[in-house]
Amino acid sequence: MNMEIYFPGNKRVNADYRGFTIETDQPRMGGGDNAAPAPFDLFLASIGTCAGIYVLSFCQQRNIPTENIRLIQELEHDPATHLIKRIKIDIKLPANFPEQYKAAVIRSAELCAVKKHMDLPPEFKIITSVGNS
Repeated sequence: MNMEIYFPGNKRVNADYRGFTIETDQPRMGGGDNAAPAPFDLFLASIGTCAGIYVLSFCQQRNIPTENIRLIQELEHDPATHLIKRIKIDIKLPANFPEQYKAAVIRSAELCAVKKHMDLPPEFKIITSVGNS
């Protein structure tokens, strides 16, 4: 399935995919209007929300209430490269979360498809062509 990326104005870059428009923008300090998350922000959010859907599904399958469960994603940067070198996801569980499922809920978060793609990244190939198709 293809994703179409286009430029609606200023520093905005949008993507149309599966019937949705995913809007991005740059912060004001980067020349944007700060009208939407930056592309990298969406990348980071995709990691946490992907882990979250696996945690949510795990709990729903076992009728474990989820309203007091939160995932806190922490980023550790490499000062030399300015790249992220570690992503930590802390699954905050309520006190009454069943003890026998604590290790399993971690394993469920580790099933995240975004994380798996980062573990075995795809090859990137960037080309040019002429036309709008």
